[in-house]
Amino acid sequence: MKNNNNNFKELEDKVMSEIKSGRVKLHPKYVFLVKKLGLNSGIILTVILAILFFSLAIFYMRTADSLEYLSFGKAGILAFLESFPYLLVVSLILFLFATGYLITKTEWSYKKPFKYFALVILVFVLVMGSIAAYSGLSENIEEQALKNRVPGMFFRPFIGRGIEPRGRGIAGKIYEINDDYLILETPRGFEKVSLVELRCENSNCQNQFEIDQFIIAIGKREDNIFVADRIRIADEERFPPMIRRGIHHQFGPFFGNHPTATPSLLPHLLNFDGPTNECVKQCFEDRIHPRECFNRCIE
Repeated sequence: MKNNNNNFKELEDKVMSEIKSGRVKLHPKYVFLVKKLGLNSGIILTVILAILFFSLAIFYMRTADSLEYLSFGKAGILAFLESFPYLLVVSLILFLFATGYLITKTEWSYKKPFKYFALVILVFVLVMGSIAAYSGLSENIEEQALKNRVPGMFFRPFIGRGIEPRGRGIAGKIYEINDDYLILETPRGFEKVSLVELRCENSNCQNQFEIDQFIIAIGKREDNIFVADRIRIADEERFPPMIRRGIHHQFGPFFGNHPTATPSLLPHLLNFDGPTNECVKQCFEDRIHPRECFNRCIE
């Protein structure tokens, strides 16, 4: 007992000497409370963001065109990899790691093994993120992002990838059919799809297409033209919803009140080469119908 008292006295003297020397500083109790509150708030925030980004990743894969390219087999892998939502996945992983790091700084990490908390957080994020992906929240964020509205506009770099132009794939709605090309409505505007290298069972490939059909194609982009290698016709109900909504967002105001007549104003929907764009613009100014304009201006 006497030895214990001596040891305690020595420890007390050592602590007091450290305090007096300035090497150890005392802090008020509220400082520790603030730190604890900050850590807990940080954990809650990173978990919420991890759930949100996981839900957006599911939503993206479910509604964008990425998975559709795999229906072409090995030939569609490059288009799939090009359209994969890497930024969403990387952000999700970063927020999960941030959550784990903050947990190691709390007193919780001393009560149970870290792997226990990691498993609980992972399962919680996966379950809640899956629920959020089908709740309509992600679609609202997409709509706000496309229209540059707050707060959705902050997610545009993540969601906007779903409607960006691809080098290896394209999805859209047929607006015009010619002997060796199609004009598609896409979320970026009108685009020309060349049929010169298209693989099909008969010699007249264009005969299989109809105006207002939805198609998904793989191939390669040469300047402002997408050269199709293979094309699959898709039912409107099974066509990627994000692409379909993007087309409506672009062309709804353009054709909504002018199904057959020439619209009075030309929106910025042209994705052709410079001379073709100028020709089409002049054609519209002359109040000539869009289809006739394309036949006249596109070679």
